[in-house]
Amino acid sequence: MLARCGTGIGTIGLAGVLADAHGQNPGVNTSGSSKAVDPLAVKAPHFAAKAKHVVHLFMNGGPSQVDTFDPKPMLDKYHGKPIPTGNLRTERKTGAAMRSPYSFKKYGKSGLEVSEIFARTAAHIDDMCVIRSMYADVPNHEPSLLLMNCGEGRQPRPSLGSWLTYGLGSENRNLPGFVVMCPGGYPIVTTQNWRSAFLPGVYQGTYIDSQHTQVDKLISYIRNTELTLDKQRDQLDLVAALNEKHLKDRANDAQLESRIRTFELAFRMQSEAADVFDLTRETKKIREMYGETVHGRQLLLARRMIERGVRVVQLWSGAGQPWDNHDGIAAAHKTLAAQWDQPIAAFLSDLKQRGLFDETLVQWGGEFGRTPVAELPALNGRDHNHYGFTCWLAGGGVKGGTVIGATDEFGFAAVENKVHVHDLHATMLHLLGFDHEKLTYRYAGRDFRLTDVHGRVVKEMIA
Repeated sequence: MLARCGTGIGTIGLAGVLADAHGQNPGVNTSGSSKAVDPLAVKAPHFAAKAKHVVHLFMNGGPSQVDTFDPKPMLDKYHGKPIPTGNLRTERKTGAAMRSPYSFKKYGKSGLEVSEIFARTAAHIDDMCVIRSMYADVPNHEPSLLLMNCGEGRQPRPSLGSWLTYGLGSENRNLPGFVVMCPGGYPIVTTQNWRSAFLPGVYQGTYIDSQHTQVDKLISYIRNTELTLDKQRDQLDLVAALNEKHLKDRANDAQLESRIRTFELAFRMQSEAADVFDLTRETKKIREMYGETVHGRQLLLARRMIERGVRVVQLWSGAGQPWDNHDGIAAAHKTLAAQWDQPIAAFLSDLKQRGLFDETLVQWGGEFGRTPVAELPALNGRDHNHYGFTCWLAGGGVKGGTVIGATDEFGFAAVENKVHVHDLHATMLHLLGFDHEKLTYRYAGRDFRLTDVHGRVVKEMIA
């Protein structure tokens, strides 16, 4: 039957299954032992790493590059007029050029120009590598979010955070290795942004609604109101024994192993989480430096987590797509930037004073940028733009005070040293000690990787 179905293609699938069963495929636990392998044990990367942790500041919705970190004087000249190069096709109809409503200024010894709405962040410009030539595949939120987070805009793939915890493990057994904070609910495509997909479930991001301040609301069911810790321990030991017995006959099934680990982690988190999420343990001076705001708390929590060995922390702007300003961009971008500017500056300063900056890779950006021309009919908003946009990185071995690439004179498309999302991921993995072509996981007969079959390391970014 297998030989005849699909002109024999069924036997190819069977060969992959049999190879897995005999331990011939990399990336999965096929030892045949009844003893489960700890999936979050600390592992060495391929080579000496410059960074140990990643903090991803996600401006979901798409911040405008020409209003933040990529000034374009030509927009002033052509404001309200068609640009001579013509408009590229984006999601919606666009019209005349639209100048930035904000002024730009040079900062630091490097003299890089930054918008006034990120003036405090710009104080750290000499420690930042600004990539002005990013590009993605399509001008739509859903696939672009998945591309930026998972390296693939169409098919289910593991997220960057999942790949890193798979490759490096976790330094703290009482907290998740990968934490995601988004205040007020989920972004577009929800938990797919931090999924583990075919990687074991233990590597999936743990979501926290960071609009709350009390640990019981930050993390659902963090406390058991019916059983004491001793009773919970007895219950967990019984469940673990039954699961281990079940596991012996199933060749260390990855999903079952992940569930066992998750039960244990949830139990241990009851004490650890109460400490890490209690910001009253910080001095008043530190809390005021970050600001008593949602994003101030998010970034202070991020610092406390990486201090305790959490591998990846991703911070979102909020539910939905806050930066998706198709109209009213002048007021909206200014408000959004004000929510982030002080906390980002405080976070970078705090990392430096605690000796964490060099080992923490910080990334800022969205899933794409915005058009330099206005979205019709009014001259007050910008459409999605995947042809050219900006992100920046700091710490973790990044070469500070540098600009990578450039967009055209209007800021529409990347034209110099173009950096695709796959290239960004390849470079980030390199900074964390991995050859992006060798960090793989065998699934369905194929060795998958974050960068699929693409990507180059952008060496100019590396100090």
